[in-house]
Amino acid sequence: MDEGMLRFRLLVLGSFLLPMAACSVTEPVVVIGKNGEILRGTTTASLSGGSFCVSDGKLTCGGNYNSMDTSPTISMPVTCSDGRRGIVIVTRDNSGTSGAGTVRLTDGSTATFMFGAAAAGF
Repeated sequence: MDEGMLRFRLLVLGSFLLPMAACSVTEPVVVIGKNGEILRGTTTASLSGGSFCVSDGKLTCGGNYNSMDTSPTISMPVTCSDGRRGIVIVTRDNSGTSGAGTVRLTDGSTATFMFGAAAAGF
């Protein structure tokens, strides 16, 4: 295959893949601890997966999830910068872009997890 034909094929392939790679949704996240601590951040869902990250400037927590899971309630592992780990269980609203749930960490602490419109006011 000559160089011109190779460039043409790569250009055509790139024109199809670029829009797919750009398909992502980012929403605000807020985690509210029992003592009033507030961590803010974002969650991003794309065709390749989902992730979230929140911080208060001292503590950072985040994790990954299956963004293709259409179940109303999903669970996500979470890891924090202070070494704690846990699980987030969130129930999404009908839009799938907003919801709330609970964070439970290995030290027994819990917090409220909200994303999308539910988190936008914080």
